[in-house]
Amino acid sequence: MSERTPHSSRPQAAAYGPLLTAPILPTLAALSLPNLMALGTQSVVAVAETTYIGILGTESLAAMALVFPMIMLTQMMSSGAMGGGVSSAISRALGARDERRARALALHAMIVGGLAGVLFTVVFLLWGRAIYTMLGGDAAVLPLALQYSGTFFAGATIVWFFHIFASIARGTGNMRVPSSTIICVAVLQIVFGGLLALGFGPIPRFGLAGVAAGQILAFFAGTITLLVYLRSRYSRLRLGFQGIPLSRELFWDILKVGAVSCLSPLQSILTVIILAKFVASFGTTALAGYGIGVRLELLLVPIAFSIGSASVPMVGMAIGAQDVRRARRVAWIAATSSAAIIGAIGCLVALYPDIWANLFTSDPNVERAAHDYLGIAGFGFAAYGFGLCLYFSSQGSGRIFGPVLGGTVRLLVVLIGGIVLMHLAGDFRAFALLVTFAMVAYGASTGLFVWKTSWGQ
Repeated sequence: MSERTPHSSRPQAAAYGPLLTAPILPTLAALSLPNLMALGTQSVVAVAETTYIGILGTESLAAMALVFPMIMLTQMMSSGAMGGGVSSAISRALGARDERRARALALHAMIVGGLAGVLFTVVFLLWGRAIYTMLGGDAAVLPLALQYSGTFFAGATIVWFFHIFASIARGTGNMRVPSSTIICVAVLQIVFGGLLALGFGPIPRFGLAGVAAGQILAFFAGTITLLVYLRSRYSRLRLGFQGIPLSRELFWDILKVGAVSCLSPLQSILTVIILAKFVASFGTTALAGYGIGVRLELLLVPIAFSIGSASVPMVGMAIGAQDVRRARRVAWIAATSSAAIIGAIGCLVALYPDIWANLFTSDPNVERAAHDYLGIAGFGFAAYGFGLCLYFSSQGSGRIFGPVLGGTVRLLVVLIGGIVLMHLAGDFRAFALLVTFAMVAYGASTGLFVWKTSWGQ
């Protein structure tokens, strides 16, 4: 089928509301703003939690560098990957004016989220020690990493349910309810995490386990809030549990995007892990500095997610209404906007790394390592933001293989380049340069693959 918009789709599309008919950039901005505000609070959470952990000591910072990518993997898979598959399937059903199918998809999404959460709990509780030992955790860091990881992943199912519920709401074009809930969760996370990590009054000091417990308690409150909303009359797509038979075809509609999408955050985290393994050879100080730097890189993901998740229902409904030309325009505009915002942050931090690094440590050696990393890698953030937003936008089209392949390119650049640099006895700054090159390769290859992929039926 041609990717040109059929003339018959224009009058039909007008019945679907502003997501299909309004100007793209203003509509995208209006949908992205609540996400940016909400996910911006997660950056505040990250600063607060890293500050707590910095007070606990350098070993705790190193333990965070080992565990934080795994926590981000959980969040990225449940919200951006599988959650994107949920939003995509629901928005395409609504674009085709099939609300009954959209409601059934929501129930199937809950089942997928519950099973995935249990899987994460089992994997990290049974094999967490082996995973963090493989990543370079030594006798001083490993026990702290296991405290942090064990507490968080005991409640992984709660995190999965939270993001699945938020994705169901986003699939209908509602960004305000998920975003306001995320803001409340962030506030609770800062309060609970601080009290439990550092102790206050009768509350004992639980250290890293307290930070993780604060996260799970906050997500539990958010999950209950979203469930109540989706079951209420205020939700456009009211969640129901009766009269909906389980269907292999509906599971497939979610998983054909969500399961494949999960490869992308897996590749991203694997990339970070490989680099952490290389950096561990430079010692605990370098690993702590890298942890501070890479945490900023991972926190830029929510910005791309804010814009990309706003584009998912716009792209999905356009695809459902057979308006492929509009779907592509939404994707390119969203990716360019993401690159501009994330690139500006990256350049600012690259030129003035103290803005970020000095928030978390006063150890001059750790500061120097963080400065070396951010001063080079920051210049690659724009390309990273471009490719990452295209990944989210492509979920709405149901054609996600190209952006996933772009992630494979980045992973191979890091793996092969890292082996070469280790063989040549490269220093820490050489690895930061490798990270920058890998980001540029990711953005360029993802753009090429999306451009070459047909979104027609």
